[in-house]
Amino acid sequence: MEISRKEFFRQGFFSLGKTVLDITDTIKGTQPLIVSDLPEAVPSGDPRPNMVATQFNERCLARNCGCFACVERCLCNAIMIVPGEGIKIDETLCTGCGTCEYVCPITPKAVILQPRQ
Repeated sequence: MEISRKEFFRQGFFSLGKTVLDITDTIKGTQPLIVSDLPEAVPSGDPRPNMVATQFNERCLARNCGCFACVERCLCNAIMIVPGEGIKIDETLCTGCGTCEYVCPITPKAVILQPRQ
């Protein structure tokens, strides 16, 4: 699909979205969504007192580029950013809900739930 620069600016951002969708359909093909492609477990946000979040700052994007996904979603404010290091989790405030692990955008996760000691 070709589009001139003049036509692109005339159509605005809608043309960009349409172009991206057209390219995506071309690359991926028109395949139906398979249920196994969906996330396995979406956290309910319910507290699990026997679990606590643990950080792995060597993988965390917050130490370099400013990812705040887990900090923004933590309802109990147990996660804070430490500039240059990554994140710090206050185990006394953590409820073990698992939302931080679910929203972490990298694989392997920089935040995982583990049993409390």
